[in-house]
Amino acid sequence: MKSSSKLEAILRAGHFAFTGELGPPRGAGADQIRQKAKYLKGNVDAVNITDNQTAMVRMASWGAALLALAEGLEPNYQMVCRDRNRLAMQSDILAAYALGLRNILCLSGDHQDFGDHPQAKGVFDLDSMQLIHMVRHMRDEGKFLSGADIEEPPKMFIGAAANPFADPFEFRVRRLAKKIRAGADFIQTQCIYNMARFRKYIERARDQGLLENTFLLAGITPLKSVGMAKYMQNKVPGMEVPDEIIRRLKGVPKKSVANEGIKIACEQIAELRQLKGVAGVHLMAIEWEHKMPEIAERAGMLPRPVV
Repeated sequence: MKSSSKLEAILRAGHFAFTGELGPPRGAGADQIRQKAKYLKGNVDAVNITDNQTAMVRMASWGAALLALAEGLEPNYQMVCRDRNRLAMQSDILAAYALGLRNILCLSGDHQDFGDHPQAKGVFDLDSMQLIHMVRHMRDEGKFLSGADIEEPPKMFIGAAANPFADPFEFRVRRLAKKIRAGADFIQTQCIYNMARFRKYIERARDQGLLENTFLLAGITPLKSVGMAKYMQNKVPGMEVPDEIIRRLKGVPKKSVANEGIKIACEQIAELRQLKGVAGVHLMAIEWEHKMPEIAERAGMLPRPVV
């Protein structure tokens, strides 16, 4: 069943989608969200509102999403399994839809050991696959997990995440298939730096017919520094940063490294636009929202389509 999601309309119309990300503040300041929204409005089709990312306490995703909505953005409301059970999830989904949110991204969530409350009890009543299925069941069947009827079902456009690079590589496409079968309408991938390996992943997904049933948005994160590139390469599980990218960043003056990182990201976007099976790009400019107008312009993503 179709939702009234602008992102869905853009994808179904065959446009190459361009989504961004907005991290809620570590406080109750709504103005921080409004300021970030200024850089995103008109430059992206939808904006991910992260849910206590890296297990650090931040403003609730649904609350920040409503503030972003009021600023003229279309939020992609994230929900993680770490912090709530199925009762809270279902009630939050109903409230989010009632208040105007139309996209949801279903995630497991970073383990609490990585954040600032490692003593917190992880809930994980459902995993991300079960969460996807639950949202689809609520939308398409009009039923709660208990089997009871929903008076007005939430017609959400359902998203999921995929990491094309985690080990074992051969299992990545099978896991993608499971998420699509569970009900994912669109997929956003982890940050891509190894384009050759990503092309193999897309080829396998195409061969299995998976990209005929969902929209895949490739994840891109511009590198701000050599240190960031090395951290991604050595410290982030399931992330592949080829040595050639680090050599390229080292090969420019220090003051030009950030610009070179944006240039690499724009080159990747140009290549992804030509790759059959990729329906768009999800740009994760981590705490770099002010660079979004420049990146969108340099990547040739403007103007955005009107649907």
